Amino acid sequence: MRTNELNIVPPEEAISRLMHLIGQPTRVQILMAIGNGEACVCHLEAALGMRQACISQHLIVLRESNLVSMRRVGRNIFYCLTQPQVLAVIDQVGVLAGIPAGTYKALYQRPILHCPCPQCRTESASEKDV
Repeated sequence: MRTNELNIVPPEEAISRLMHLIGQPTRVQILMAIGNGEACVCHLEAALGMRQACISQHLIVLRESNLVSMRRVGRNIFYCLTQPQVLAVIDQVGVLAGIPAGTYKALYQRPILHCPCPQCRTESASEKDV
């Protein structure tokens, strides 16, 4: 990697790093799924239909790159975007790739049926009260 005397990464390399980082399909799904608010790993498992180990590996990379942050509440760890503008980048790339608007809408849905996370249980219970 090229750097100048001040150890500053050239802009084109910084952009390339970010595109490479979010270029994994699972990471795009994770970012879109937590784009509407924080989510725990069990919620991401239900939303994405993937195993916890796979999701956790991607979350580690996203955390280390400062795209997501986490907070613990009891046994649950909740993840949220630290840089929500990444969603606009993903949306714009989708437009350039010819992806129809709303393709990721299902990832935003809450509650998710059969999701054991506290948020979905709370939302499901409040919907039953209506």
